[in-house]
Amino acid sequence: MSRVRVHNFSVSLDGFAAGEGQTLEAPFGHAGTRLVEWFFRTRAFHEMQGRAGGDGGVDDALASAWGAGIGAEIMGRNKFGPQRGPWTDEEWKGWWGENPPFHTPVFVLTHHPRPSLEMEGGTVFHFVDASPQEVLKQAREAAGDLDVRIGGGPTTVRQFLAEDLVDHLHVAVVPIVLGRGERLWDGLEGLEQRFRVESVTTPGGTTHLTFTRP
Repeated sequence: MSRVRVHNFSVSLDGFAAGEGQTLEAPFGHAGTRLVEWFFRTRAFHEMQGRAGGDGGVDDALASAWGAGIGAEIMGRNKFGPQRGPWTDEEWKGWWGENPPFHTPVFVLTHHPRPSLEMEGGTVFHFVDASPQEVLKQAREAAGDLDVRIGGGPTTVRQFLAEDLVDHLHVAVVPIVLGRGERLWDGLEGLEQRFRVESVTTPGGTTHLTFTRP
C-alpha cells in the first residue's frame, strides 16, 4: 500500500505551525515568512520557482524529498486560501498562480464543496467534505502506486496523526517563538512511540525531526 507522508512542515520552538490572523496579504498570519525562511533559501525551493541558485546542505537535502514518489496531496482549506465559510468567490484558485507546484490531484478538505478546478501542469483541486479516512481512500485511488502527501495546515496534519494515518513525518523546528497561532502537537501525547525518530540540526539553527513508521 502507498505511504502517507508529510514533508517540510515548519513549527516554532513553542509548537505553532501557523501564525494568527491569516489574510490574503499575510498567508502565514502574524508569523510572516519566519517559519519558512529556511525553506526559501534552499536550492529545492529555487528550482520549484524556476530559478537558479539556492543553498545546498542538510536543509536542501530534506526539502528536496518533498516531491519524489507523490501521486496525490491532501490539504486543508486554509492552506488553499484565506476564505472562511461558504465560497463567495470561486474565482480564487489558490496562492500559487496558474501552474501550482503539485502537478497531481489535490484534495482540499472543506465543509463547503465546490466544483473541481483544473490548473496547468496537471494539478486538479478537488473540494471534499470527508473524514481523514474517507479522503485518504480517494487520494490513494487517484495516486495509484504512488504515495499521498498531507500538505497542511496544522489542523489537517494533526487530524491525520491523531487517526494514526501518517507513515512519514518531517518537521522543521525553527528557532523562533510565535506565542500564538495554530499549534501542531496538541492532543498527540505519546506520538513518538509510534515512530522511529531521527534529528539533525543545521548551522542556521533549524532542527529537522523525521518520524518514520517502523
